Amino acid sequence: MSFLRRRSAATPAGPDFDVLAMDPGDWPGNLGAGLLPAPDGSCQGVFLRYDLFGGRGPAMIIGNLPEGSPARETEEGQVPFEVAQLLLALENDEPVEVTGTEDMPVMQGDNLLIVRRIKLSESRISCVQFDRSDGVLVTIASWDRPITDDLYTLLKPLPAELFQQG
Repeated sequence: MSFLRRRSAATPAGPDFDVLAMDPGDWPGNLGAGLLPAPDGSCQGVFLRYDLFGGRGPAMIIGNLPEGSPARETEEGQVPFEVAQLLLALENDEPVEVTGTEDMPVMQGDNLLIVRRIKLSESRISCVQFDRSDGVLVTIASWDRPITDDLYTLLKPLPAELFQQG
């Protein structure tokens, strides 16, 4: 997976890693992006909110968290960061827990991904995770929509300009 690499810029304006997600131009709804800053100013992760519901909440959140990101640290039974963000955006304050996981192989082009399906106590949330070759953890959390293998073919690295401050 040659497109999954660390960037090396003298003064990065955004994350120092490629963000793997769906191209905003391919998505018919609203898109929001958030950066997780560390105290030293480095980027500890990027999450993208895809809203198909016309401002009534996101349909999907895709997170990209590099190794060492505190958002990757979860206790047993605790939901991933992206699921928590989805629940917060939907103003859903019901307690949700992880009830199990299942690993499954998925082809993305010529590459084999080992995808972890995370089973949650809230059945309207679908969640999957996979590790990229550069150590970035990708998590997809979807509200009221199953995550199918077709979604993985839509994932691609987004241009760095999308995350530059300006």
